[in-house]
Amino acid sequence: MSSTIPLAWYLMLSAFLFICGVIGFMIKRNIITIFMCIELMLNAVNLTFVAYATELRSLSGHIFVFFVMVVAAAESAVGLGIIIAVFRSRETLNVDRVNLLKL
Repeated sequence: MSSTIPLAWYLMLSAFLFICGVIGFMIKRNIITIFMCIELMLNAVNLTFVAYATELRSLSGHIFVFFVMVVAAAESAVGLGIIIAVFRSRETLNVDRVNLLKL
């Protein structure tokens, strides 16, 4: 990416962020925390795309990251809307207590 920081460091940081997101997704029971962990995983993938695009001197990786960020923004809006609807109907954000199949 630059002359001072090698590509491997960016990839290790990206892998660490992705693993933190996966662990948080698997362990946490709060819907908002799970949602934030999914966003963390998306940002880890974006960091990987930017690192490789900069290393290869390609603009396509940066453009792809832009589109991923646009989709993530739309996903955030829809996801938060669903979370608000679930909270209003069930009055909890714990995924163990939210069962949408029962009334």
